[in-house]
Amino acid sequence: MTTFDFDLFTLGAGSGGVAGSRRSASYGARVAICEARRVGGTCVLRGCVPKKLLVHGAHVAEELEDARGFGWTFGEAKLDWAKLIEAKDRELDRLNGIYVRMLRDAGVTTIEGFARIVDPHTVDVGGKRYTARHLLIATGSRPVRPDIPGKELGISSDEALDLPYVPRRALVVGGGYIGVEFAGIWRAAGAEVTLALRGDNVLRGFDQDVRESVAEGMQKRGIKILRETILRSVAKEADCLSVRLAGGEILETDVVLFATGRAPNTQGLGLEEVGVALDEVRAIKVDSYSRTRVPSIFAVGDVTDRINLTPVAIAEARAVAETLFRDRPTEMDHENVPSAVFSQPPVGTVGLPEHEARRRYGKVDVYRARFRPMKHTLSGRDERTMMKLVVDRATQKVVGAHMVGADAPEIIQGVAIAIKCGATKAQFDATVGIHPTAAEEFVTMRDPIPDPGPTTGD
Repeated sequence: MTTFDFDLFTLGAGSGGVAGSRRSASYGARVAICEARRVGGTCVLRGCVPKKLLVHGAHVAEELEDARGFGWTFGEAKLDWAKLIEAKDRELDRLNGIYVRMLRDAGVTTIEGFARIVDPHTVDVGGKRYTARHLLIATGSRPVRPDIPGKELGISSDEALDLPYVPRRALVVGGGYIGVEFAGIWRAAGAEVTLALRGDNVLRGFDQDVRESVAEGMQKRGIKILRETILRSVAKEADCLSVRLAGGEILETDVVLFATGRAPNTQGLGLEEVGVALDEVRAIKVDSYSRTRVPSIFAVGDVTDRINLTPVAIAEARAVAETLFRDRPTEMDHENVPSAVFSQPPVGTVGLPEHEARRRYGKVDVYRARFRPMKHTLSGRDERTMMKLVVDRATQKVVGAHMVGADAPEIIQGVAIAIKCGATKAQFDATVGIHPTAAEEFVTMRDPIPDPGPTTGD
């Protein structure tokens, strides 16, 4: 009988890798986890958490502005961005320490360095080899930049989170999560922000009403949106960056943020040599149990390019632990996963956007409300909240819920439970609302909007 150093060796100590390792160790498995950078991964150290802290910090500007409508008066308010970055960094150091301690307390062996897979049961870390009955790849993803001259003059989200100053002018390239979030952060902090999109609107793939509401809210805040725009080059001038567009126009800016997508971190891992299959974007192919083509090797999170959200990576990794070490084969359910975009205004969504619901079910009923939040009747801000339910007409199940407006991510989490349980529109209607709140609108929308007929998608 073969003897291994460990029962599980995890490559990558981000949220998914840490969750899977800790859960496996709790079931008695001998676990090692290897990380080339700091323990915590993208979400904790280079993504969700630091970004949300900056959102909170920059958004104070709007709170101060709104307060005047409620009778408050202030002297001159000024944001010290460097202090905000220092505070953010202190919190990240604290979280890194917590993650290190959690692994230690769980009995997981932490190994520093870059791991390369040698064979289905062996990894090499800096010349030292370790064997394990099972390998778990949780190496996440990395930002990518467009292949244009001068791309090195721009920054990615990694550098944007550590930028020690607020740029006077910023060009954000890309209208996904990262692009709209950083555009909102920098604009709230006082920058002149331009958002350049290859497509016709922000947040491709989201519900159309969500996309339109976010774009409208961003423009009201002074963000300039350039649609169907392609960059050709970036050049360094004496006092700025010069960006040439496909049409020949030149934009001058101080910072270019490339928020143009992420790629799976599969390079240098030795995957193809041991038989692990990759797809066209070099993401790892897995089955519903997160197992690769090599029976002893599993993969979770962004490196598999399924649903690239931190809670999904955690759930996938825990499912692997249940399957391997609790004799309880578990599949991660990727249906009705809620998500949020911390743009200004923020987004909360769960289930299907309207165009996808029409493709899947044919006939759907759509309920939509747009209104001015109570807060802004006194603050004077020109702000609108959008809330929407998408219902399968045949079964009357609510198959999608979408919101743009204050507290949308907090509100949609509760709605996600109902949709995960298969709630019907009648059950939403029978739920008593909490008054006066924005959230009550989800249970008081009575009449569907007129059916527009066949749609072509997003």
